[in-house]
Amino acid sequence: MPKLPRYVQERVSPSGVISYRFNPPQPLVDEGVVQREEYGSDLKQVRQVVKDHNTSIDEWRHAQSLLIQIKPSSKVTDLINMYYQSNDFNMLRPNTKVDYRYFLTILHQTMGTRKYEMVTSKMAKAAYEEWVKRGISFANHAATCASRVYNYAIQMEHATQNPWANIKRKSAPQRKVVWTHDNVVGFLDKAYSDFEYRNVGLIVQMAYEWCQRLGDMRTLKWDNIDLRTQKLDLEQSKRRADVSLPISDELCKMLNDQRTDFGFQDYVAPHPRPVMGKFEPYAMERLSKVGRRVMRLAGLPEDLRLMDLRRTGVTQMVDAGVTMSQVMSVTGHNHVSSVKPYMKHTYHSANSALTQRNVSVQSSVASNKERDM
Repeated sequence: MPKLPRYVQERVSPSGVISYRFNPPQPLVDEGVVQREEYGSDLKQVRQVVKDHNTSIDEWRHAQSLLIQIKPSSKVTDLINMYYQSNDFNMLRPNTKVDYRYFLTILHQTMGTRKYEMVTSKMAKAAYEEWVKRGISFANHAATCASRVYNYAIQMEHATQNPWANIKRKSAPQRKVVWTHDNVVGFLDKAYSDFEYRNVGLIVQMAYEWCQRLGDMRTLKWDNIDLRTQKLDLEQSKRRADVSLPISDELCKMLNDQRTDFGFQDYVAPHPRPVMGKFEPYAMERLSKVGRRVMRLAGLPEDLRLMDLRRTGVTQMVDAGVTMSQVMSVTGHNHVSSVKPYMKHTYHSANSALTQRNVSVQSSVASNKERDM
């Protein structure tokens, strides 16, 4: 079998007809260097066409190497900086970029000075276990970001293996903790009393009132809010679901006050300290840290987490007898099965169901007695 040109794949149809496909790595396609193409069975003609494509790839890679010198002696930090300049990174959503920068800073702090080719799976596993001490979710996110950098390096032919690829992620136990109304009020009172914590307070109030994920609230933009009609229009980052939600009078007042101080930039509740003159959203880990600090100052139970706010709101809707379809119109879930976990272990919902059943049974018994008389 003749050796095929770089990135060329042979295909054989069920009838035995051979054709070829030029299938370069996705980053090269994203960067606009080359495109994927389908060819016929003339391998000689394929070689001529693909030769030009691979020349373009080599020229582009050489130009990139002048910007960032990636050599066997290069450090992990060099790979990270290369990744920051790629379309693979630049095409991410804004809130995802914020999180990637945060977790890749963690990677830099952990092993940034090591030669990237010398990082082994054992080293990666040790780093992951150390990160687990800061939380399973934290460790999983950090490992995912590290793995993406190495995958990009492999696709660009700077690395031959990904030491993060086979790390078995731990699973955090499903949380069932919900906030009480007094917990929420206590948190907001403390947060709104100090300008340093005010934006965190607003993120918490929006997440609780609208039953939305913290990730969407910390990156919420003024373009999503119409204070005149008191309406939020949001495309959720995780599910890409579109939700339209009302803004209560109380929250609308808070947002109007917020606009006075932060309406000159994009984000509704950014980190209050600008970086190089630019306000950016809270990174998730930073938001959690500040949230825990406010909880301690407010004297709230230690088992509460900001991530519990969405569950709290949904559980309260279920307890209030809100229908499944109504809950889904708020949360953006597409399937009933995604909402069902919120319906477990809710005393009020169970009590309501049993009460309705007993009333129905008693009514039926009474009707039968009247009919027999």
